Amino acid sequence: MLSLQTQLFEEKDVIFGPIDYETHPAVESKWTHDAEFMRLMEIKPIRPLSVEMVKKSYESIEKEMDEDKNLYYFAIHARQNNQFIGKAMIEWIDWAHGNGFLRLGIGEAEHRRKGYGSQALKMLLRFAFNELNLYRVTAVVPAYNEGAMKLFQKFGFIEEVRRRKAICRDNEFWDLVSFGLLNAEWREQVSGQE
Repeated sequence: MLSLQTQLFEEKDVIFGPIDYETHPAVESKWTHDAEFMRLMEIKPIRPLSVEMVKKSYESIEKEMDEDKNLYYFAIHARQNNQFIGKAMIEWIDWAHGNGFLRLGIGEAEHRRKGYGSQALKMLLRFAFNELNLYRVTAVVPAYNEGAMKLFQKFGFIEEVRRRKAICRDNEFWDLVSFGLLNAEWREQVSGQE
């Protein structure tokens, strides 16, 4: 199923990379001014961030990755030109029970709905289940994010919890849906694709 030659951080059109403190803060700061992206990516209230604020958030991410060891953050790059187009992460990892939470988003509007999110999710699952050996992963999605809900279902995630009217956007309440995927379910899917 997995050979040692399998590329963990590369797919057809996208690759994963580390944070680049020189170029990424300006790009991600721009994304924080895009309400559509931020409302799809974040559950908490959103706000635009300056370049300096993004740099500080990167420092916090790096510190958590190094010290707490319960977060893995990846910059998503377009393979063709190495442009920083999104981010993907496994967070809130509970090592005792093998659980982690996934989040990903394509920040550059012109790169959305081209299959890059699917390729990034494929890499994220491969990393979560093969490299970290997690037992299960969870994705929490507001019900208005129909694209994300379809993406996770396409990858075999099962709706496990629906918190009714748990998030408010523009004075409208939406359900918050938790999707889960077990390592064994993922392995069965991958072996069926070979």
